[in-house]
Amino acid sequence: MALTSSYPVLMTTDVAATAAFYRKHFGFEPTFEADWYVSLRRGQWELAVLDGGHETIPAAYRGRSAGGMLLNVEVDDVDAEWERLVGGGALEALLPIRTEEFGQRHFIVAGPDGVLIDVITTVEPGEAYADLFVS
Repeated sequence: MALTSSYPVLMTTDVAATAAFYRKHFGFEPTFEADWYVSLRRGQWELAVLDGGHETIPAAYRGRSAGGMLLNVEVDDVDAEWERLVGGGALEALLPIRTEEFGQRHFIVAGPDGVLIDVITTVEPGEAYADLFVS
């Protein structure tokens, strides 16, 4: 198999508001916009938003949203993003910024429809985790 792309598609109850959230707070720009689907891109990264009730979703799964999902967003300076997103009052932190022994400095905010967004900068892992990384 020759993989040409892979990206999350978030099912939502409000496509326009969800797409606007990722545009405003994370700098994504649309590459396709319909009332039921928006494809977003930021550099090489893609994200799409889909109306959870759309007919292209198998009937047994329609009407759901992307709640229960954790979307990792790795950045070069998590402290600057903390100040911009949380310190500036744009979003509320569900997990305050902290450094984890497993090699991340991060915080978590909520996006539309229950998606959690984990904003991360990788850091050197603690001794207990260093040998768990596969190179």
